[in-house]
Amino acid sequence: MSRAELVLTAQEARMLAGEYGDGVALAMRVVVGLGRTVGASRLVEITSAHVDSCLYHGRVSLDFAGRLVALGATVCVPTTLNVGSMDLLHPDLVRTDTEVEREVAVGGRQVMSAYLALGCTASWTCAPYQLPDRPGLGEHIAWAESNAIVFANSVLGARTDRYGDFLDICAAITGRVPFSGLQTDEARRGTLVFDCSLLDRAVLRSELAYPLLGHYVGSVAGPEIPILVGLPADIGEDRLKAFGAAAASSGGVAMFHVVGVTPEAATLDDALQGKHPAGQRNVSPGVLRATRAELSMFSSGRLDAVSVGTPHASYAECEVLADLLRDGPPIHGDVSFYLSTGRATRARAQQSGVLRILESAGVTVVVDTCTYVTSILSPAAKNVMTNSGKWAYYAPGNLGVDVVLGSIQDCVASARLGRVVLDDSLLGEDPR
Repeated sequence: MSRAELVLTAQEARMLAGEYGDGVALAMRVVVGLGRTVGASRLVEITSAHVDSCLYHGRVSLDFAGRLVALGATVCVPTTLNVGSMDLLHPDLVRTDTEVEREVAVGGRQVMSAYLALGCTASWTCAPYQLPDRPGLGEHIAWAESNAIVFANSVLGARTDRYGDFLDICAAITGRVPFSGLQTDEARRGTLVFDCSLLDRAVLRSELAYPLLGHYVGSVAGPEIPILVGLPADIGEDRLKAFGAAAASSGGVAMFHVVGVTPEAATLDDALQGKHPAGQRNVSPGVLRATRAELSMFSSGRLDAVSVGTPHASYAECEVLADLLRDGPPIHGDVSFYLSTGRATRARAQQSGVLRILESAGVTVVVDTCTYVTSILSPAAKNVMTNSGKWAYYAPGNLGVDVVLGSIQDCVASARLGRVVLDDSLLGEDPR
């Protein structure tokens, strides 16, 4: 089958020809090149963008952004920024002991500055859906960062395909993306059903179930669009966030449906768009236990650090952690406890007094970046606990640490004792 020919509007052709400036022309060449590669017949206007290219990955990161700045480019739609390679509010948290760390710190700061010069908002968060003015059902957007993509498509019902580095900022500058992939109706059809009705209601009330469920679903689904049935109708956004982030990490999941919960899945038939599923999997407590064992490299013994807030913690999650730490024993002197969140959430926590409780209890609050991509944890930290499926998936390779996954309650109890404590009852009865 031959590919469709990409047809531009008169305005888009002028953008490509340079009538809107050399920066816009460069960005449009990238967007048009993608459109022709994926066989799109047209471009579609977007209402917002979220840029992941602001994370430093070497000289190319700075060169591309610097070229756009030099050519006078600016974004033409509201554009938020993903995490960078620095905590600009607390730069002393980032280690610069080695030549590589110093390069990342200096280059990271320069890249972050370049994207501000392009007109982007200094949000520095992987969870732009926690900010005001988030996109609504059916809006075409260009969001990068895997967990932001899957949340926007699934929970908000906005439409974004997977846009990697440089494509994201080019979309923001032109206000266009190819009309292809998850921008279209047909690509959003769910294909693989996961039945969660075997899980006890108590298990599904635990936040621990969702990163584990996400990791399992992602590892099975790969790039397919999973449909979940049997989850509570009142499941909150933080649990959907944890599920989607884990599924996007262990697989290529960019969208999921939860029947009776997410906006394009009022019924199973809606999620399937009237077609038959490619297959079905039943999710049991044994599956969740096996998934935790897969993600956890140890389950007992000494603990060096705790890292929560990947994706960035919401204000509600900050409140939960503050309530757990408000009374009771202090964090063990040998354990470092990190919470990653966005600037806007930190500001709200500071105003409400939640930040004071966290910091008084010994929590280090990190903004603008995340602890699995930036040199923040001590090199001596080897055994680390997290409540994030995404952090547990990436940190061993990125940081060279051993990870154990637990609930936020497990994280606090373990941090206080200086050793791992896991409440296995949160995963239901052992099938053995």
